Amino acid sequence: MARGSLPRASEVLAERLRTSATAQGASRLVVLIDGHSGSGKTTLATELAYLLKAQHVALDAFYPGWGGLEVGSAMVRGVLAPENPGYRRWDWKRNQPDSWHKVNAKRDIVIEGSGCMSRDNRELATFGVWIRLDQVERKRRAIARDGATYHQHWDRWAAQEQAFFARERPDALADAIMDGRTGQIVFRADLSPEE
Repeated sequence: MARGSLPRASEVLAERLRTSATAQGASRLVVLIDGHSGSGKTTLATELAYLLKAQHVALDAFYPGWGGLEVGSAMVRGVLAPENPGYRRWDWKRNQPDSWHKVNAKRDIVIEGSGCMSRDNRELATFGVWIRLDQVERKRRAIARDGATYHQHWDRWAAQEQAFFARERPDALADAIMDGRTGQIVFRADLSPEE
């Protein structure tokens, strides 16, 4: 970090996670980062995993196609399984399952993707982050990132996100809420009971 500059969201989060893990005596950090498509999950997860020297798992690697948000969410339990943890990759070009990817059950891990923070998955994690960002900016970012391919699937994917988020409420399960535009993070533990 440059002298006199504000810390990046990932730096603030990494410091908080280290402090929290030490205080809890946690042997392994398991961080879930959830939010709508285009909100900034991958960017935050990549930076955070680098700072923590942790594994980074993106649900994009194993969602089974454009209708697979729920299945991808359920697969997080396999990533965190005590025996043979990992996931079967999804070949997006051939639209079929691909190779098995093993995960180290002892190393810290950052898992990100829409639908990763279900109630069941949150019970297996040490920390959860929700990223919020308005739909106009999210769609602009997602289409800029993935182009016309994603544009034709936007509504279908958004409907799956809405159903999942309404049922599971990852925003309420999160320990921290990040503004996807400014990078500002609010930690629930710092809020007074009435906030």
